[in-house]
Amino acid sequence: MKSVIVWFALLATVTGCKREPPPAPAAAPAAAPAASAAAPTPPAASSAGTAAGAIAEVPVLKLQTVQDQPYDLAAHRGKWVVVNFWATWCAPCIKEMPELSALDAMREHIEVIGLAYEEIEPQAMRDFLKTRPVVYPIAILDVYNPPADFATPRGLPMTYLIAPDGKVAKQFLGPVTAVEIETAIAAAGGPKA
Repeated sequence: MKSVIVWFALLATVTGCKREPPPAPAAAPAAAPAASAAAPTPPAASSAGTAAGAIAEVPVLKLQTVQDQPYDLAAHRGKWVVVNFWATWCAPCIKEMPELSALDAMREHIEVIGLAYEEIEPQAMRDFLKTRPVVYPIAILDVYNPPADFATPRGLPMTYLIAPDGKVAKQFLGPVTAVEIETAIAAAGGPKA
């Protein structure tokens, strides 16, 4: 029995967390399955709202962080922004946090925003972050009303690389490393690591 539990824990760590989000309200359309790891940018859509599962060409993201600061993705134009959907219960998400934090701290042209995709109280999140501190802002998403300009995550972590012009340059399903992010930036014409 112990070997079965260890096997399942290892499988969850290797493949990423695929916890299903709570059911959407009856009026919300169903989301399409998430793209494969390091998927190319999906077809463009307007940022005035997207079809279920689609990603806006220039996504809008305005929210309040658990650090009690407003966050507006548009205010970060001119930099590469890593938008990381994650959860405290997701082992691969937690494993990538120190590397994302180091990337944010060490590269002036890269910023990270963590979007906690789970039901958790802000104080509980602040307490969690005391044991796993990061330099980038964290916001808690409403799982029943996630940001309209991003596809609903069907697995975690889910990461989007936003180019300096505000467009989605790449998306990653599953854990991502700083090297993969910097390689994607260089491939899209940005600075090389």
